[in-house]
Amino acid sequence: MIARRPYDSNAYEFVVIASRRAHQLMAGCIPTLAGVHKATTMAQMEVAAGNIVRVPATSTVVDGTLLVEV
Repeated sequence: MIARRPYDSNAYEFVVIASRRAHQLMAGCIPTLAGVHKATTMAQMEVAAGNIVRVPATSTVVDGTLLVEV
């Protein structure tokens, strides 16, 4: 199965985010979507669905709250 990336996203960014998510899934993270798929396919589906998004590198999570330096 091939997951189509959203038209408003950068193809490179889609691949990088899906790759990192696939590594998380292979390390034991729980998928956000139902179904039985390989980690790479599930990661692409999650990113395409908008369940996984890029967080700026300068951000920090404190007590469940995302803090972003502007």
